Amino acid sequence: MSDDDVRKAVRRSYGRVAREERSCCDSGCSQEVPAEVAKTLLGYTDEQLAAIPDGANLGLGCGNPTALASLREGDVVLDLGAGAGIDCFLAAERVGKRGRVIGVDMTPEMIDRARENTEKAGVGNVEFRLGEIEHLPVADASVDRVISNCVINLSPDKPQVFREAYRALRPGGEMLVSDIVLIADLPAEVRADADSVAGCITGAMRKEEYLAAIEAAGFERVEILTERPAGGIAKQESGACDSAKRSPRVRQPEPPEDVRQAARLIDSGKVDVFATSIHVRAVKSVAVSSIRA
Repeated sequence: MSDDDVRKAVRRSYGRVAREERSCCDSGCSQEVPAEVAKTLLGYTDEQLAAIPDGANLGLGCGNPTALASLREGDVVLDLGAGAGIDCFLAAERVGKRGRVIGVDMTPEMIDRARENTEKAGVGNVEFRLGEIEHLPVADASVDRVISNCVINLSPDKPQVFREAYRALRPGGEMLVSDIVLIADLPAEVRADADSVAGCITGAMRKEEYLAAIEAAGFERVEILTERPAGGIAKQESGACDSAKRSPRVRQPEPPEDVRQAARLIDSGKVDVFATSIHVRAVKSVAVSSIRA
């Protein structure tokens, strides 16, 4: 699939999630993700879940980056792939009135929903901007913290995302990412499946390549803070359920057995064979005097 095809698939899938209020985190077509799931699998506390507006928690993440990020009062925080705004609202509370949070998402329906949630909650230090995380609509060296929650794996150009995050950060700034990475290669046919590409597994990068891409962007002190199996967390389908029923296709030749086995493992939720969930922290050097091209 071309990069453009990937973006279209992701945009279509998450637009549907925003409209239908469905979670991508499980295979059961649930509505807003239950509090117990958000606490047990994603790491949110009761206090955090109580503080966010209704409709902000769509269960689209694989962690809680705000729990590990060193957010301070007055910080400017940038959320890559903000969705309906859950992490933006949590960050806004921690940075206070002197701080500001910018959420970027490429799906118009998600931006609309996030802005509605902002109005409902009466939060004055959060804004949402439509844009691609490979081309962030923010100025150079303008933010203190970059966070992202299970979104970078969806990008067709992950190294560019890290370069953009680096560009946006001020010297000494921090990036904290929760994401899904591969620990075993998926067959190419599975990775190219249009109905699966918007899930967190089929678009994911090998863990060692992911960390190398962060370092290549210029970041220092790249470290995995936590790591655990991705089972129960990963989005196994393309943003809603039973995609085969929604999108009938022309019958294709039967794929090889290894491809069918990989697809069955993903569809059944046994993603631990291929993937793991990580929290990664990286820092932009204080000594940086110019922005990399």
